Amino acid sequence: MKVALIQMAIREGQPKQNTKTVLALLEKAVLDEPDVIVLPEMWNTGYALSQLADLADDNGERTKTLLRAFAKKHHVNIVAGSVATKKKDSFFNTTYVFDRTGQVIVDYDKIHLFGLMGEDQFLQAGHQPSTFVLDGIQAASVICYDIRFPEWIRTLMSGGAKVLFVVAEWPTERVAQWEILLRARAVENQAFVVAVNRVGKGDLDSFSGHSLVINPLGEVILQVPDNQEGVFSTCLDWSEVEKVRGQIPVFADRKPQLYH
Repeated sequence: MKVALIQMAIREGQPKQNTKTVLALLEKAVLDEPDVIVLPEMWNTGYALSQLADLADDNGERTKTLLRAFAKKHHVNIVAGSVATKKKDSFFNTTYVFDRTGQVIVDYDKIHLFGLMGEDQFLQAGHQPSTFVLDGIQAASVICYDIRFPEWIRTLMSGGAKVLFVVAEWPTERVAQWEILLRARAVENQAFVVAVNRVGKGDLDSFSGHSLVINPLGEVILQVPDNQEGVFSTCLDWSEVEKVRGQIPVFADRKPQLYH
């Protein structure tokens, strides 16, 4: 599976400009004929949370219309980062995943809200998992702060997922922790991790990117240059997952009855 990571600069509170950037980068990404394109977290608004009443995507319709058409036209899967959405009278941080026909196969609202960036003051937490199948491969996705909760990741991955997609706005000052956590999630779940972070400066934090693809042994097989906007690709070899899981049968050796 060839994955294309879009590491982009996000303009706070400017969804029209961000949409133009996303479209330009998507057009660039498909030139390399990837199987999956991955976007960063909250790419439509950034963390302009106090402006969500004016900026949030109502039921995600703008995002779904845009990316449904693109996925179908180019016959490509899209893990569409996440966007600020409005559902009824509440706001959410929502990931959509589109298959090659343009169908939405995942609608995931971020579960773990990050207080340091004020998410818990403006957003509602989700309650449903994000697991799906892309081109016959079991997969899962989470959003940023979710990776600090290994019990949640294990819950998602225990159904046989071979790849975890992580979309984020992870600040530069904690980027060392970002890599440590992602490599740990890969090792303990014996799976690939494809993690896309933003670049640029927000209202409260700066973001250096440091997007990564990590193999089931915890080795970094793609590190996107810091502070660089663009499209970066690599391939995932599923035989690596089978090899590692065959050598150390972590999932078979679990004792879930003791983990309460």
